Amino acid sequence: MSTNTPSYDELAATYRRAYRLGHLQSLAGWDQAANMPPGGQEARAAAMAEMAALLHRMRTQPSLKAHLDAAEQEPLSDDQRANLREIRRDWFAATALPEDLVQRQSLARSRCEHAWRQQRPANDWAGFLANFKEVLALGREEARLLSQQTGLSPYDAMMDRYEPGMTTARVRELFGALRQWLPGLIREVTERQRQQPVVLPQGPFSLQAQRVLCERAMRLFGFDFNAGRLDVSTHPFCGGVPEDVRMTTRFAEHEFLGSLFGTIHETGHGRYEQNLPREWVDQPMGQARSMALHESQSLSFEMQLGSHPGVVAQLAPMMAEAFGAQPAFEPANLQRLLTRVQPGFIRVDADEVTYPAHVILRFEIEQPLIDGEIEAEDIPALWDTKMMELLGIDTRGNFKDGPLQDVHWPEGLFGYFPCYSIGAMYAAQWFAAMRRDIPGLDDQISAGQLGPVFDWLRRNIWNQGSRFSTDELTRLASGQPLDPSHFRRHLEARYLGR
Repeated sequence: MSTNTPSYDELAATYRRAYRLGHLQSLAGWDQAANMPPGGQEARAAAMAEMAALLHRMRTQPSLKAHLDAAEQEPLSDDQRANLREIRRDWFAATALPEDLVQRQSLARSRCEHAWRQQRPANDWAGFLANFKEVLALGREEARLLSQQTGLSPYDAMMDRYEPGMTTARVRELFGALRQWLPGLIREVTERQRQQPVVLPQGPFSLQAQRVLCERAMRLFGFDFNAGRLDVSTHPFCGGVPEDVRMTTRFAEHEFLGSLFGTIHETGHGRYEQNLPREWVDQPMGQARSMALHESQSLSFEMQLGSHPGVVAQLAPMMAEAFGAQPAFEPANLQRLLTRVQPGFIRVDADEVTYPAHVILRFEIEQPLIDGEIEAEDIPALWDTKMMELLGIDTRGNFKDGPLQDVHWPEGLFGYFPCYSIGAMYAAQWFAAMRRDIPGLDDQISAGQLGPVFDWLRRNIWNQGSRFSTDELTRLASGQPLDPSHFRRHLEARYLGR
């Protein structure tokens, strides 16, 4: 059938095919993390590298350039023009990289991540370094090529893959302000909380009971199990595709709040994916706009909602049913427990107040690492210095709870970490806008009515996909550009009663 948009149609068909192959790639990646026996690693790494090369070939075929130029002159709708913009952005980045590099990166990352699973618990930094230096070298090569293509600095070019338009200068501005007031807030809150005793939950906590509890919480937060599932992996993540979201968590018998709130965090990611504009699901315009926006959804669920007194009151009886009634599950105590501020080693276990310090540390290491100002061997000493400076914690010699703790570096995800705290800023801004738009929102949440929150997010964030730039979407949703003061006000209100 002929149309008056033949070039656009050809582009859309190419990206539809790429989406379908990417669907299989994402499920192979989930299986690699959640189910695959260790002996399958080399074959899976080779298969994943082959798929990465195939997808790269599709996205860089020479005919796409002519179709992109011709499609600009075709009579497109606003949504089609937004999709064309996103296709061009993807094509522009992809054509900067040779297929051989993409394939070598896939192999190196698979091998490094697989070995990391054993090296981290063994505190084996030296063993990790042998694989990681190859991942880093390939990451730097990617950054150099992207930099040449875009005119951005190497680190900015890497960050642009996850957060389009974000720059090191802007991150330094946002994090520099955080650095000014965050240490004082941590001290003030911890001093205040010394006067507020808290009862700790008493375990052990059955792993099966934890799983049931996590799935109940996912249902409370609206996750659609007809289009997704929960499994276990070394590092929790949300993957798959909008039609088939694959979430993972991890369990420990001595502690359950980490798995529960990690699951709630991933549920925020999952609901964003499940509610992206379905009519555009196989096109770039139908995908999540940026990873900071993605993290704003997970943190809206985990922090803004998960620690809201009204939601805590709904989670408390679920905990008592899962593990038996105990004083720790009394809602007022549980609220104090979930908002306890205590500097610690682990980013994913960090409370809402100290969490940004973990992200600042990683940004301040990986930016000079990618830009070639430091080497991989320099990471532990820098980590130790910054952990002491930011959180007052001694990490010397403790690699498993230090630079080995995250999956991001073994997987070559350089430039991702800033998205977490920028996402927390967005989440605070969304809830400030919600409270403006929905009178009595907190009373509705306390009455067990979470629907108004989800409806606002669906209308303003989820259903928009990549129709707008991040700045445009932020203005349309909240009435203003990103304003980090909302995050500070949220923390001061929740933790200091201001």
